[in-house]
Amino acid sequence: MDKTLEQQLLCLAHYVRDPAGSAPPEGMEPRRLAIYRRLFYGNIESMLASGFPVLCASLGSADWHRLVQDFYAHYRCQTPLFTELASEFVLYLEQGASDGLKLPQWLSELAHYERVESVLLLSNAQPPVVHPSAGVLDTVLVLSELAWPLAYQWPVCDIGPGHLPKNPLSEPTLLLAQRKDDHKVYFSRLAPLAYAVLASVQQQQWTGRQHLAALAESMGVTLDAVLPSGQALLEQLFLQGVISG
Repeated sequence: MDKTLEQQLLCLAHYVRDPAGSAPPEGMEPRRLAIYRRLFYGNIESMLASGFPVLCASLGSADWHRLVQDFYAHYRCQTPLFTELASEFVLYLEQGASDGLKLPQWLSELAHYERVESVLLLSNAQPPVVHPSAGVLDTVLVLSELAWPLAYQWPVCDIGPGHLPKNPLSEPTLLLAQRKDDHKVYFSRLAPLAYAVLASVQQQQWTGRQHLAALAESMGVTLDAVLPSGQALLEQLFLQGVISG
């Protein structure tokens, strides 16, 4: 590519990304540059707004556009795939947007929560085959790729334009996101015991008995103390397709 043309295209790209911090290309009408800017920015903003409707509504129009403009101008995505744009946006928020934006502390968790549904819907994973006769205590358990245990400091299920919390909860919000056979994603609340079991299954390739033994040790009780309720919980999760052998 001709060096002059390459430099012109780079100058145009920088300006379209960040017109406030970049010089416009020489010889191009401001009207045409504004068209390019609206076209590219509008496409990105529209995709993100459709992927994060609660976040967008909760911030309000002005703060939402400032956030997307900062993302568009300064964040460097690691993939060219539009289907992964929302995941890149979540990473951008987790890494910390520009300090001058003064964003609410719950923002990155709400974005993650909203993104989970899309990721599960687009996943090519298949639900595990359920074998009701399998003995969960002596089977090495694995977590379904379509079931995600989630823990948040903020009440992500309740955040919206009418409820913008100032402080995190004293207890975490524990959830299970699962795509079921009807190809819909469902969110359900998890008790601390159920979350602890699923987190253990997610991290370790152990039998059901080993998971319950580790849980009992962390609680300072004997295995016998948690075995009846723990076994019943594992069997329930097994039948629901959340875990498998």
